[in-house]
Amino acid sequence: MLHTGPGPESAVSKQKVIVLSVTEQGLSISEAARRYGVSRRWVHVLIRRYRDGGTAALAQRSRRPHNNAHRIPPPTADRIRSLRRDLTAAGLDAGPVTIAWHLAREGITAPSTSTIRRILHAAGLITPAPRKRPKSSLHRFEAAQPNETWQSDFTHWPLADGTDTEILNFLDDHSRYLLACTAYRPVTGTAVSETFLKTANQYGLPASTLTDNGLVYTSRFAGGKGGRNSFENLLHALKITQKNGSPGHPQTQGKIERFHQTLKKWLSGQPRAETLQDLNAQLEKFRHIYNHERPHRALDRKTPVQAYNATVKAVPLTARQGGHWRVRVDRIDMTGKVSLRYAGRLRHIGLGRAYAGKHILMLIHEQDIVITETATGEILRELTLDPSRDYQPRQKKTPRSEDRGVTYVATHP
Repeated sequence: MLHTGPGPESAVSKQKVIVLSVTEQGLSISEAARRYGVSRRWVHVLIRRYRDGGTAALAQRSRRPHNNAHRIPPPTADRIRSLRRDLTAAGLDAGPVTIAWHLAREGITAPSTSTIRRILHAAGLITPAPRKRPKSSLHRFEAAQPNETWQSDFTHWPLADGTDTEILNFLDDHSRYLLACTAYRPVTGTAVSETFLKTANQYGLPASTLTDNGLVYTSRFAGGKGGRNSFENLLHALKITQKNGSPGHPQTQGKIERFHQTLKKWLSGQPRAETLQDLNAQLEKFRHIYNHERPHRALDRKTPVQAYNATVKAVPLTARQGGHWRVRVDRIDMTGKVSLRYAGRLRHIGLGRAYAGKHILMLIHEQDIVITETATGEILRELTLDPSRDYQPRQKKTPRSEDRGVTYVATHP
């Protein structure tokens, strides 16, 4: 029989010769290493083995451990591959961090993200991504508290028949929590103000907002002598700091710009909505997934809802200063009146039939009331409520604006 290379017997013989050259012939470790073309370290190893177990201990030993503690159970590897396929098909994040999160949620011990990546690569499930800017070159701003800054923007998405819609979003800067995600046709200034108020009714008022310079957010670049728009008037009345990005620098609103990519990736994996109502149902489903089932690397693998609820929330400046005005949202009825309860009785305030159906913002401090139209910011009425009357006639009173600190208490749809 032909031998294609040295077998285990010849290897043992050479190792025995090396050992005996030192122990019997008196060669030094260095001399034996040079003569037989091995390292000094290997000679030391052989000598130690020989002294511990004789010539039988010189047989070549495998360096592979008898039990590989890092070997992934086949069912776990199968689940890693199936999660990758399922999440990708659904338009969701399917990276190693997300897969590890889903494994843990299913009660499966998750291997390291590098191991998950290796399994995906071996299965041909990794698509090479274009080179990204090094993280060290990015200077990211992040609010220190939930509700410190709300970012807002809208993006376009077509219905099944090609009709264009605009999806308005409010995103908490600190936690990435998606506060609101609603489709309109189109987004208007009134829609922005009403969505903001509805969102604030549920989550409390933010200390500030960050948007681009679109006309639904600001009139600063509208030209002419126009004053504030609806959203600006609303924030001014509530003493909320308004921040707008520099023109031509969308990276200022980088979080919500990246969020739009995530949203559209998910929508692309869903059946195209037939109606605006269908699309909004999809968006509400997405909002739950995004907030509750999508861990974020920048949040130390927490979900947005976990990050949003993890610490105390910021409030507007006047709330920190102990302001006493409360805010309420309402709509003028068809007879031109609004109602509120004072001292246990329902009071009715006349505004005029010309304003029937208008959405309003009421600032209330004890008996002093200021009523403004949500869409325009126009002050419709200022009055001091007369406790002796259920109906308040149209009389004007102008409280000093510098005394009008605002604290959010509650709103009513």
